[in-house]
Amino acid sequence: MRFSDDRISHLSHLILDLLVEESCIEEGGKVSVLHDIKKILLNYFKAEDQVDDAVRKRIRSYSRVIPEGSREWEVMYGKLFAEEMTKRGFEL
Repeated sequence: MRFSDDRISHLSHLILDLLVEESCIEEGGKVSVLHDIKKILLNYFKAEDQVDDAVRKRIRSYSRVIPEGSREWEVMYGKLFAEEMTKRGFEL
């Protein structure tokens, strides 16, 4: 995972602060919402890592070698990554 637990906690608190500031949640529900935000972020980052591995493996499996970092590789990676994240229920 790209983010440490501390970073995810920090991001969760920032999101929570914005939600409170915009009056989207009440003060009493902060603990529950904070827990849900952390859970969502963890699930997203976990899925993102899994998709990254799967897409890289898929590109390497092609009979023609596509050099990583090339424009073709970047376009293919982006397309496959977006498709796989959508399949898993994450809209990009």
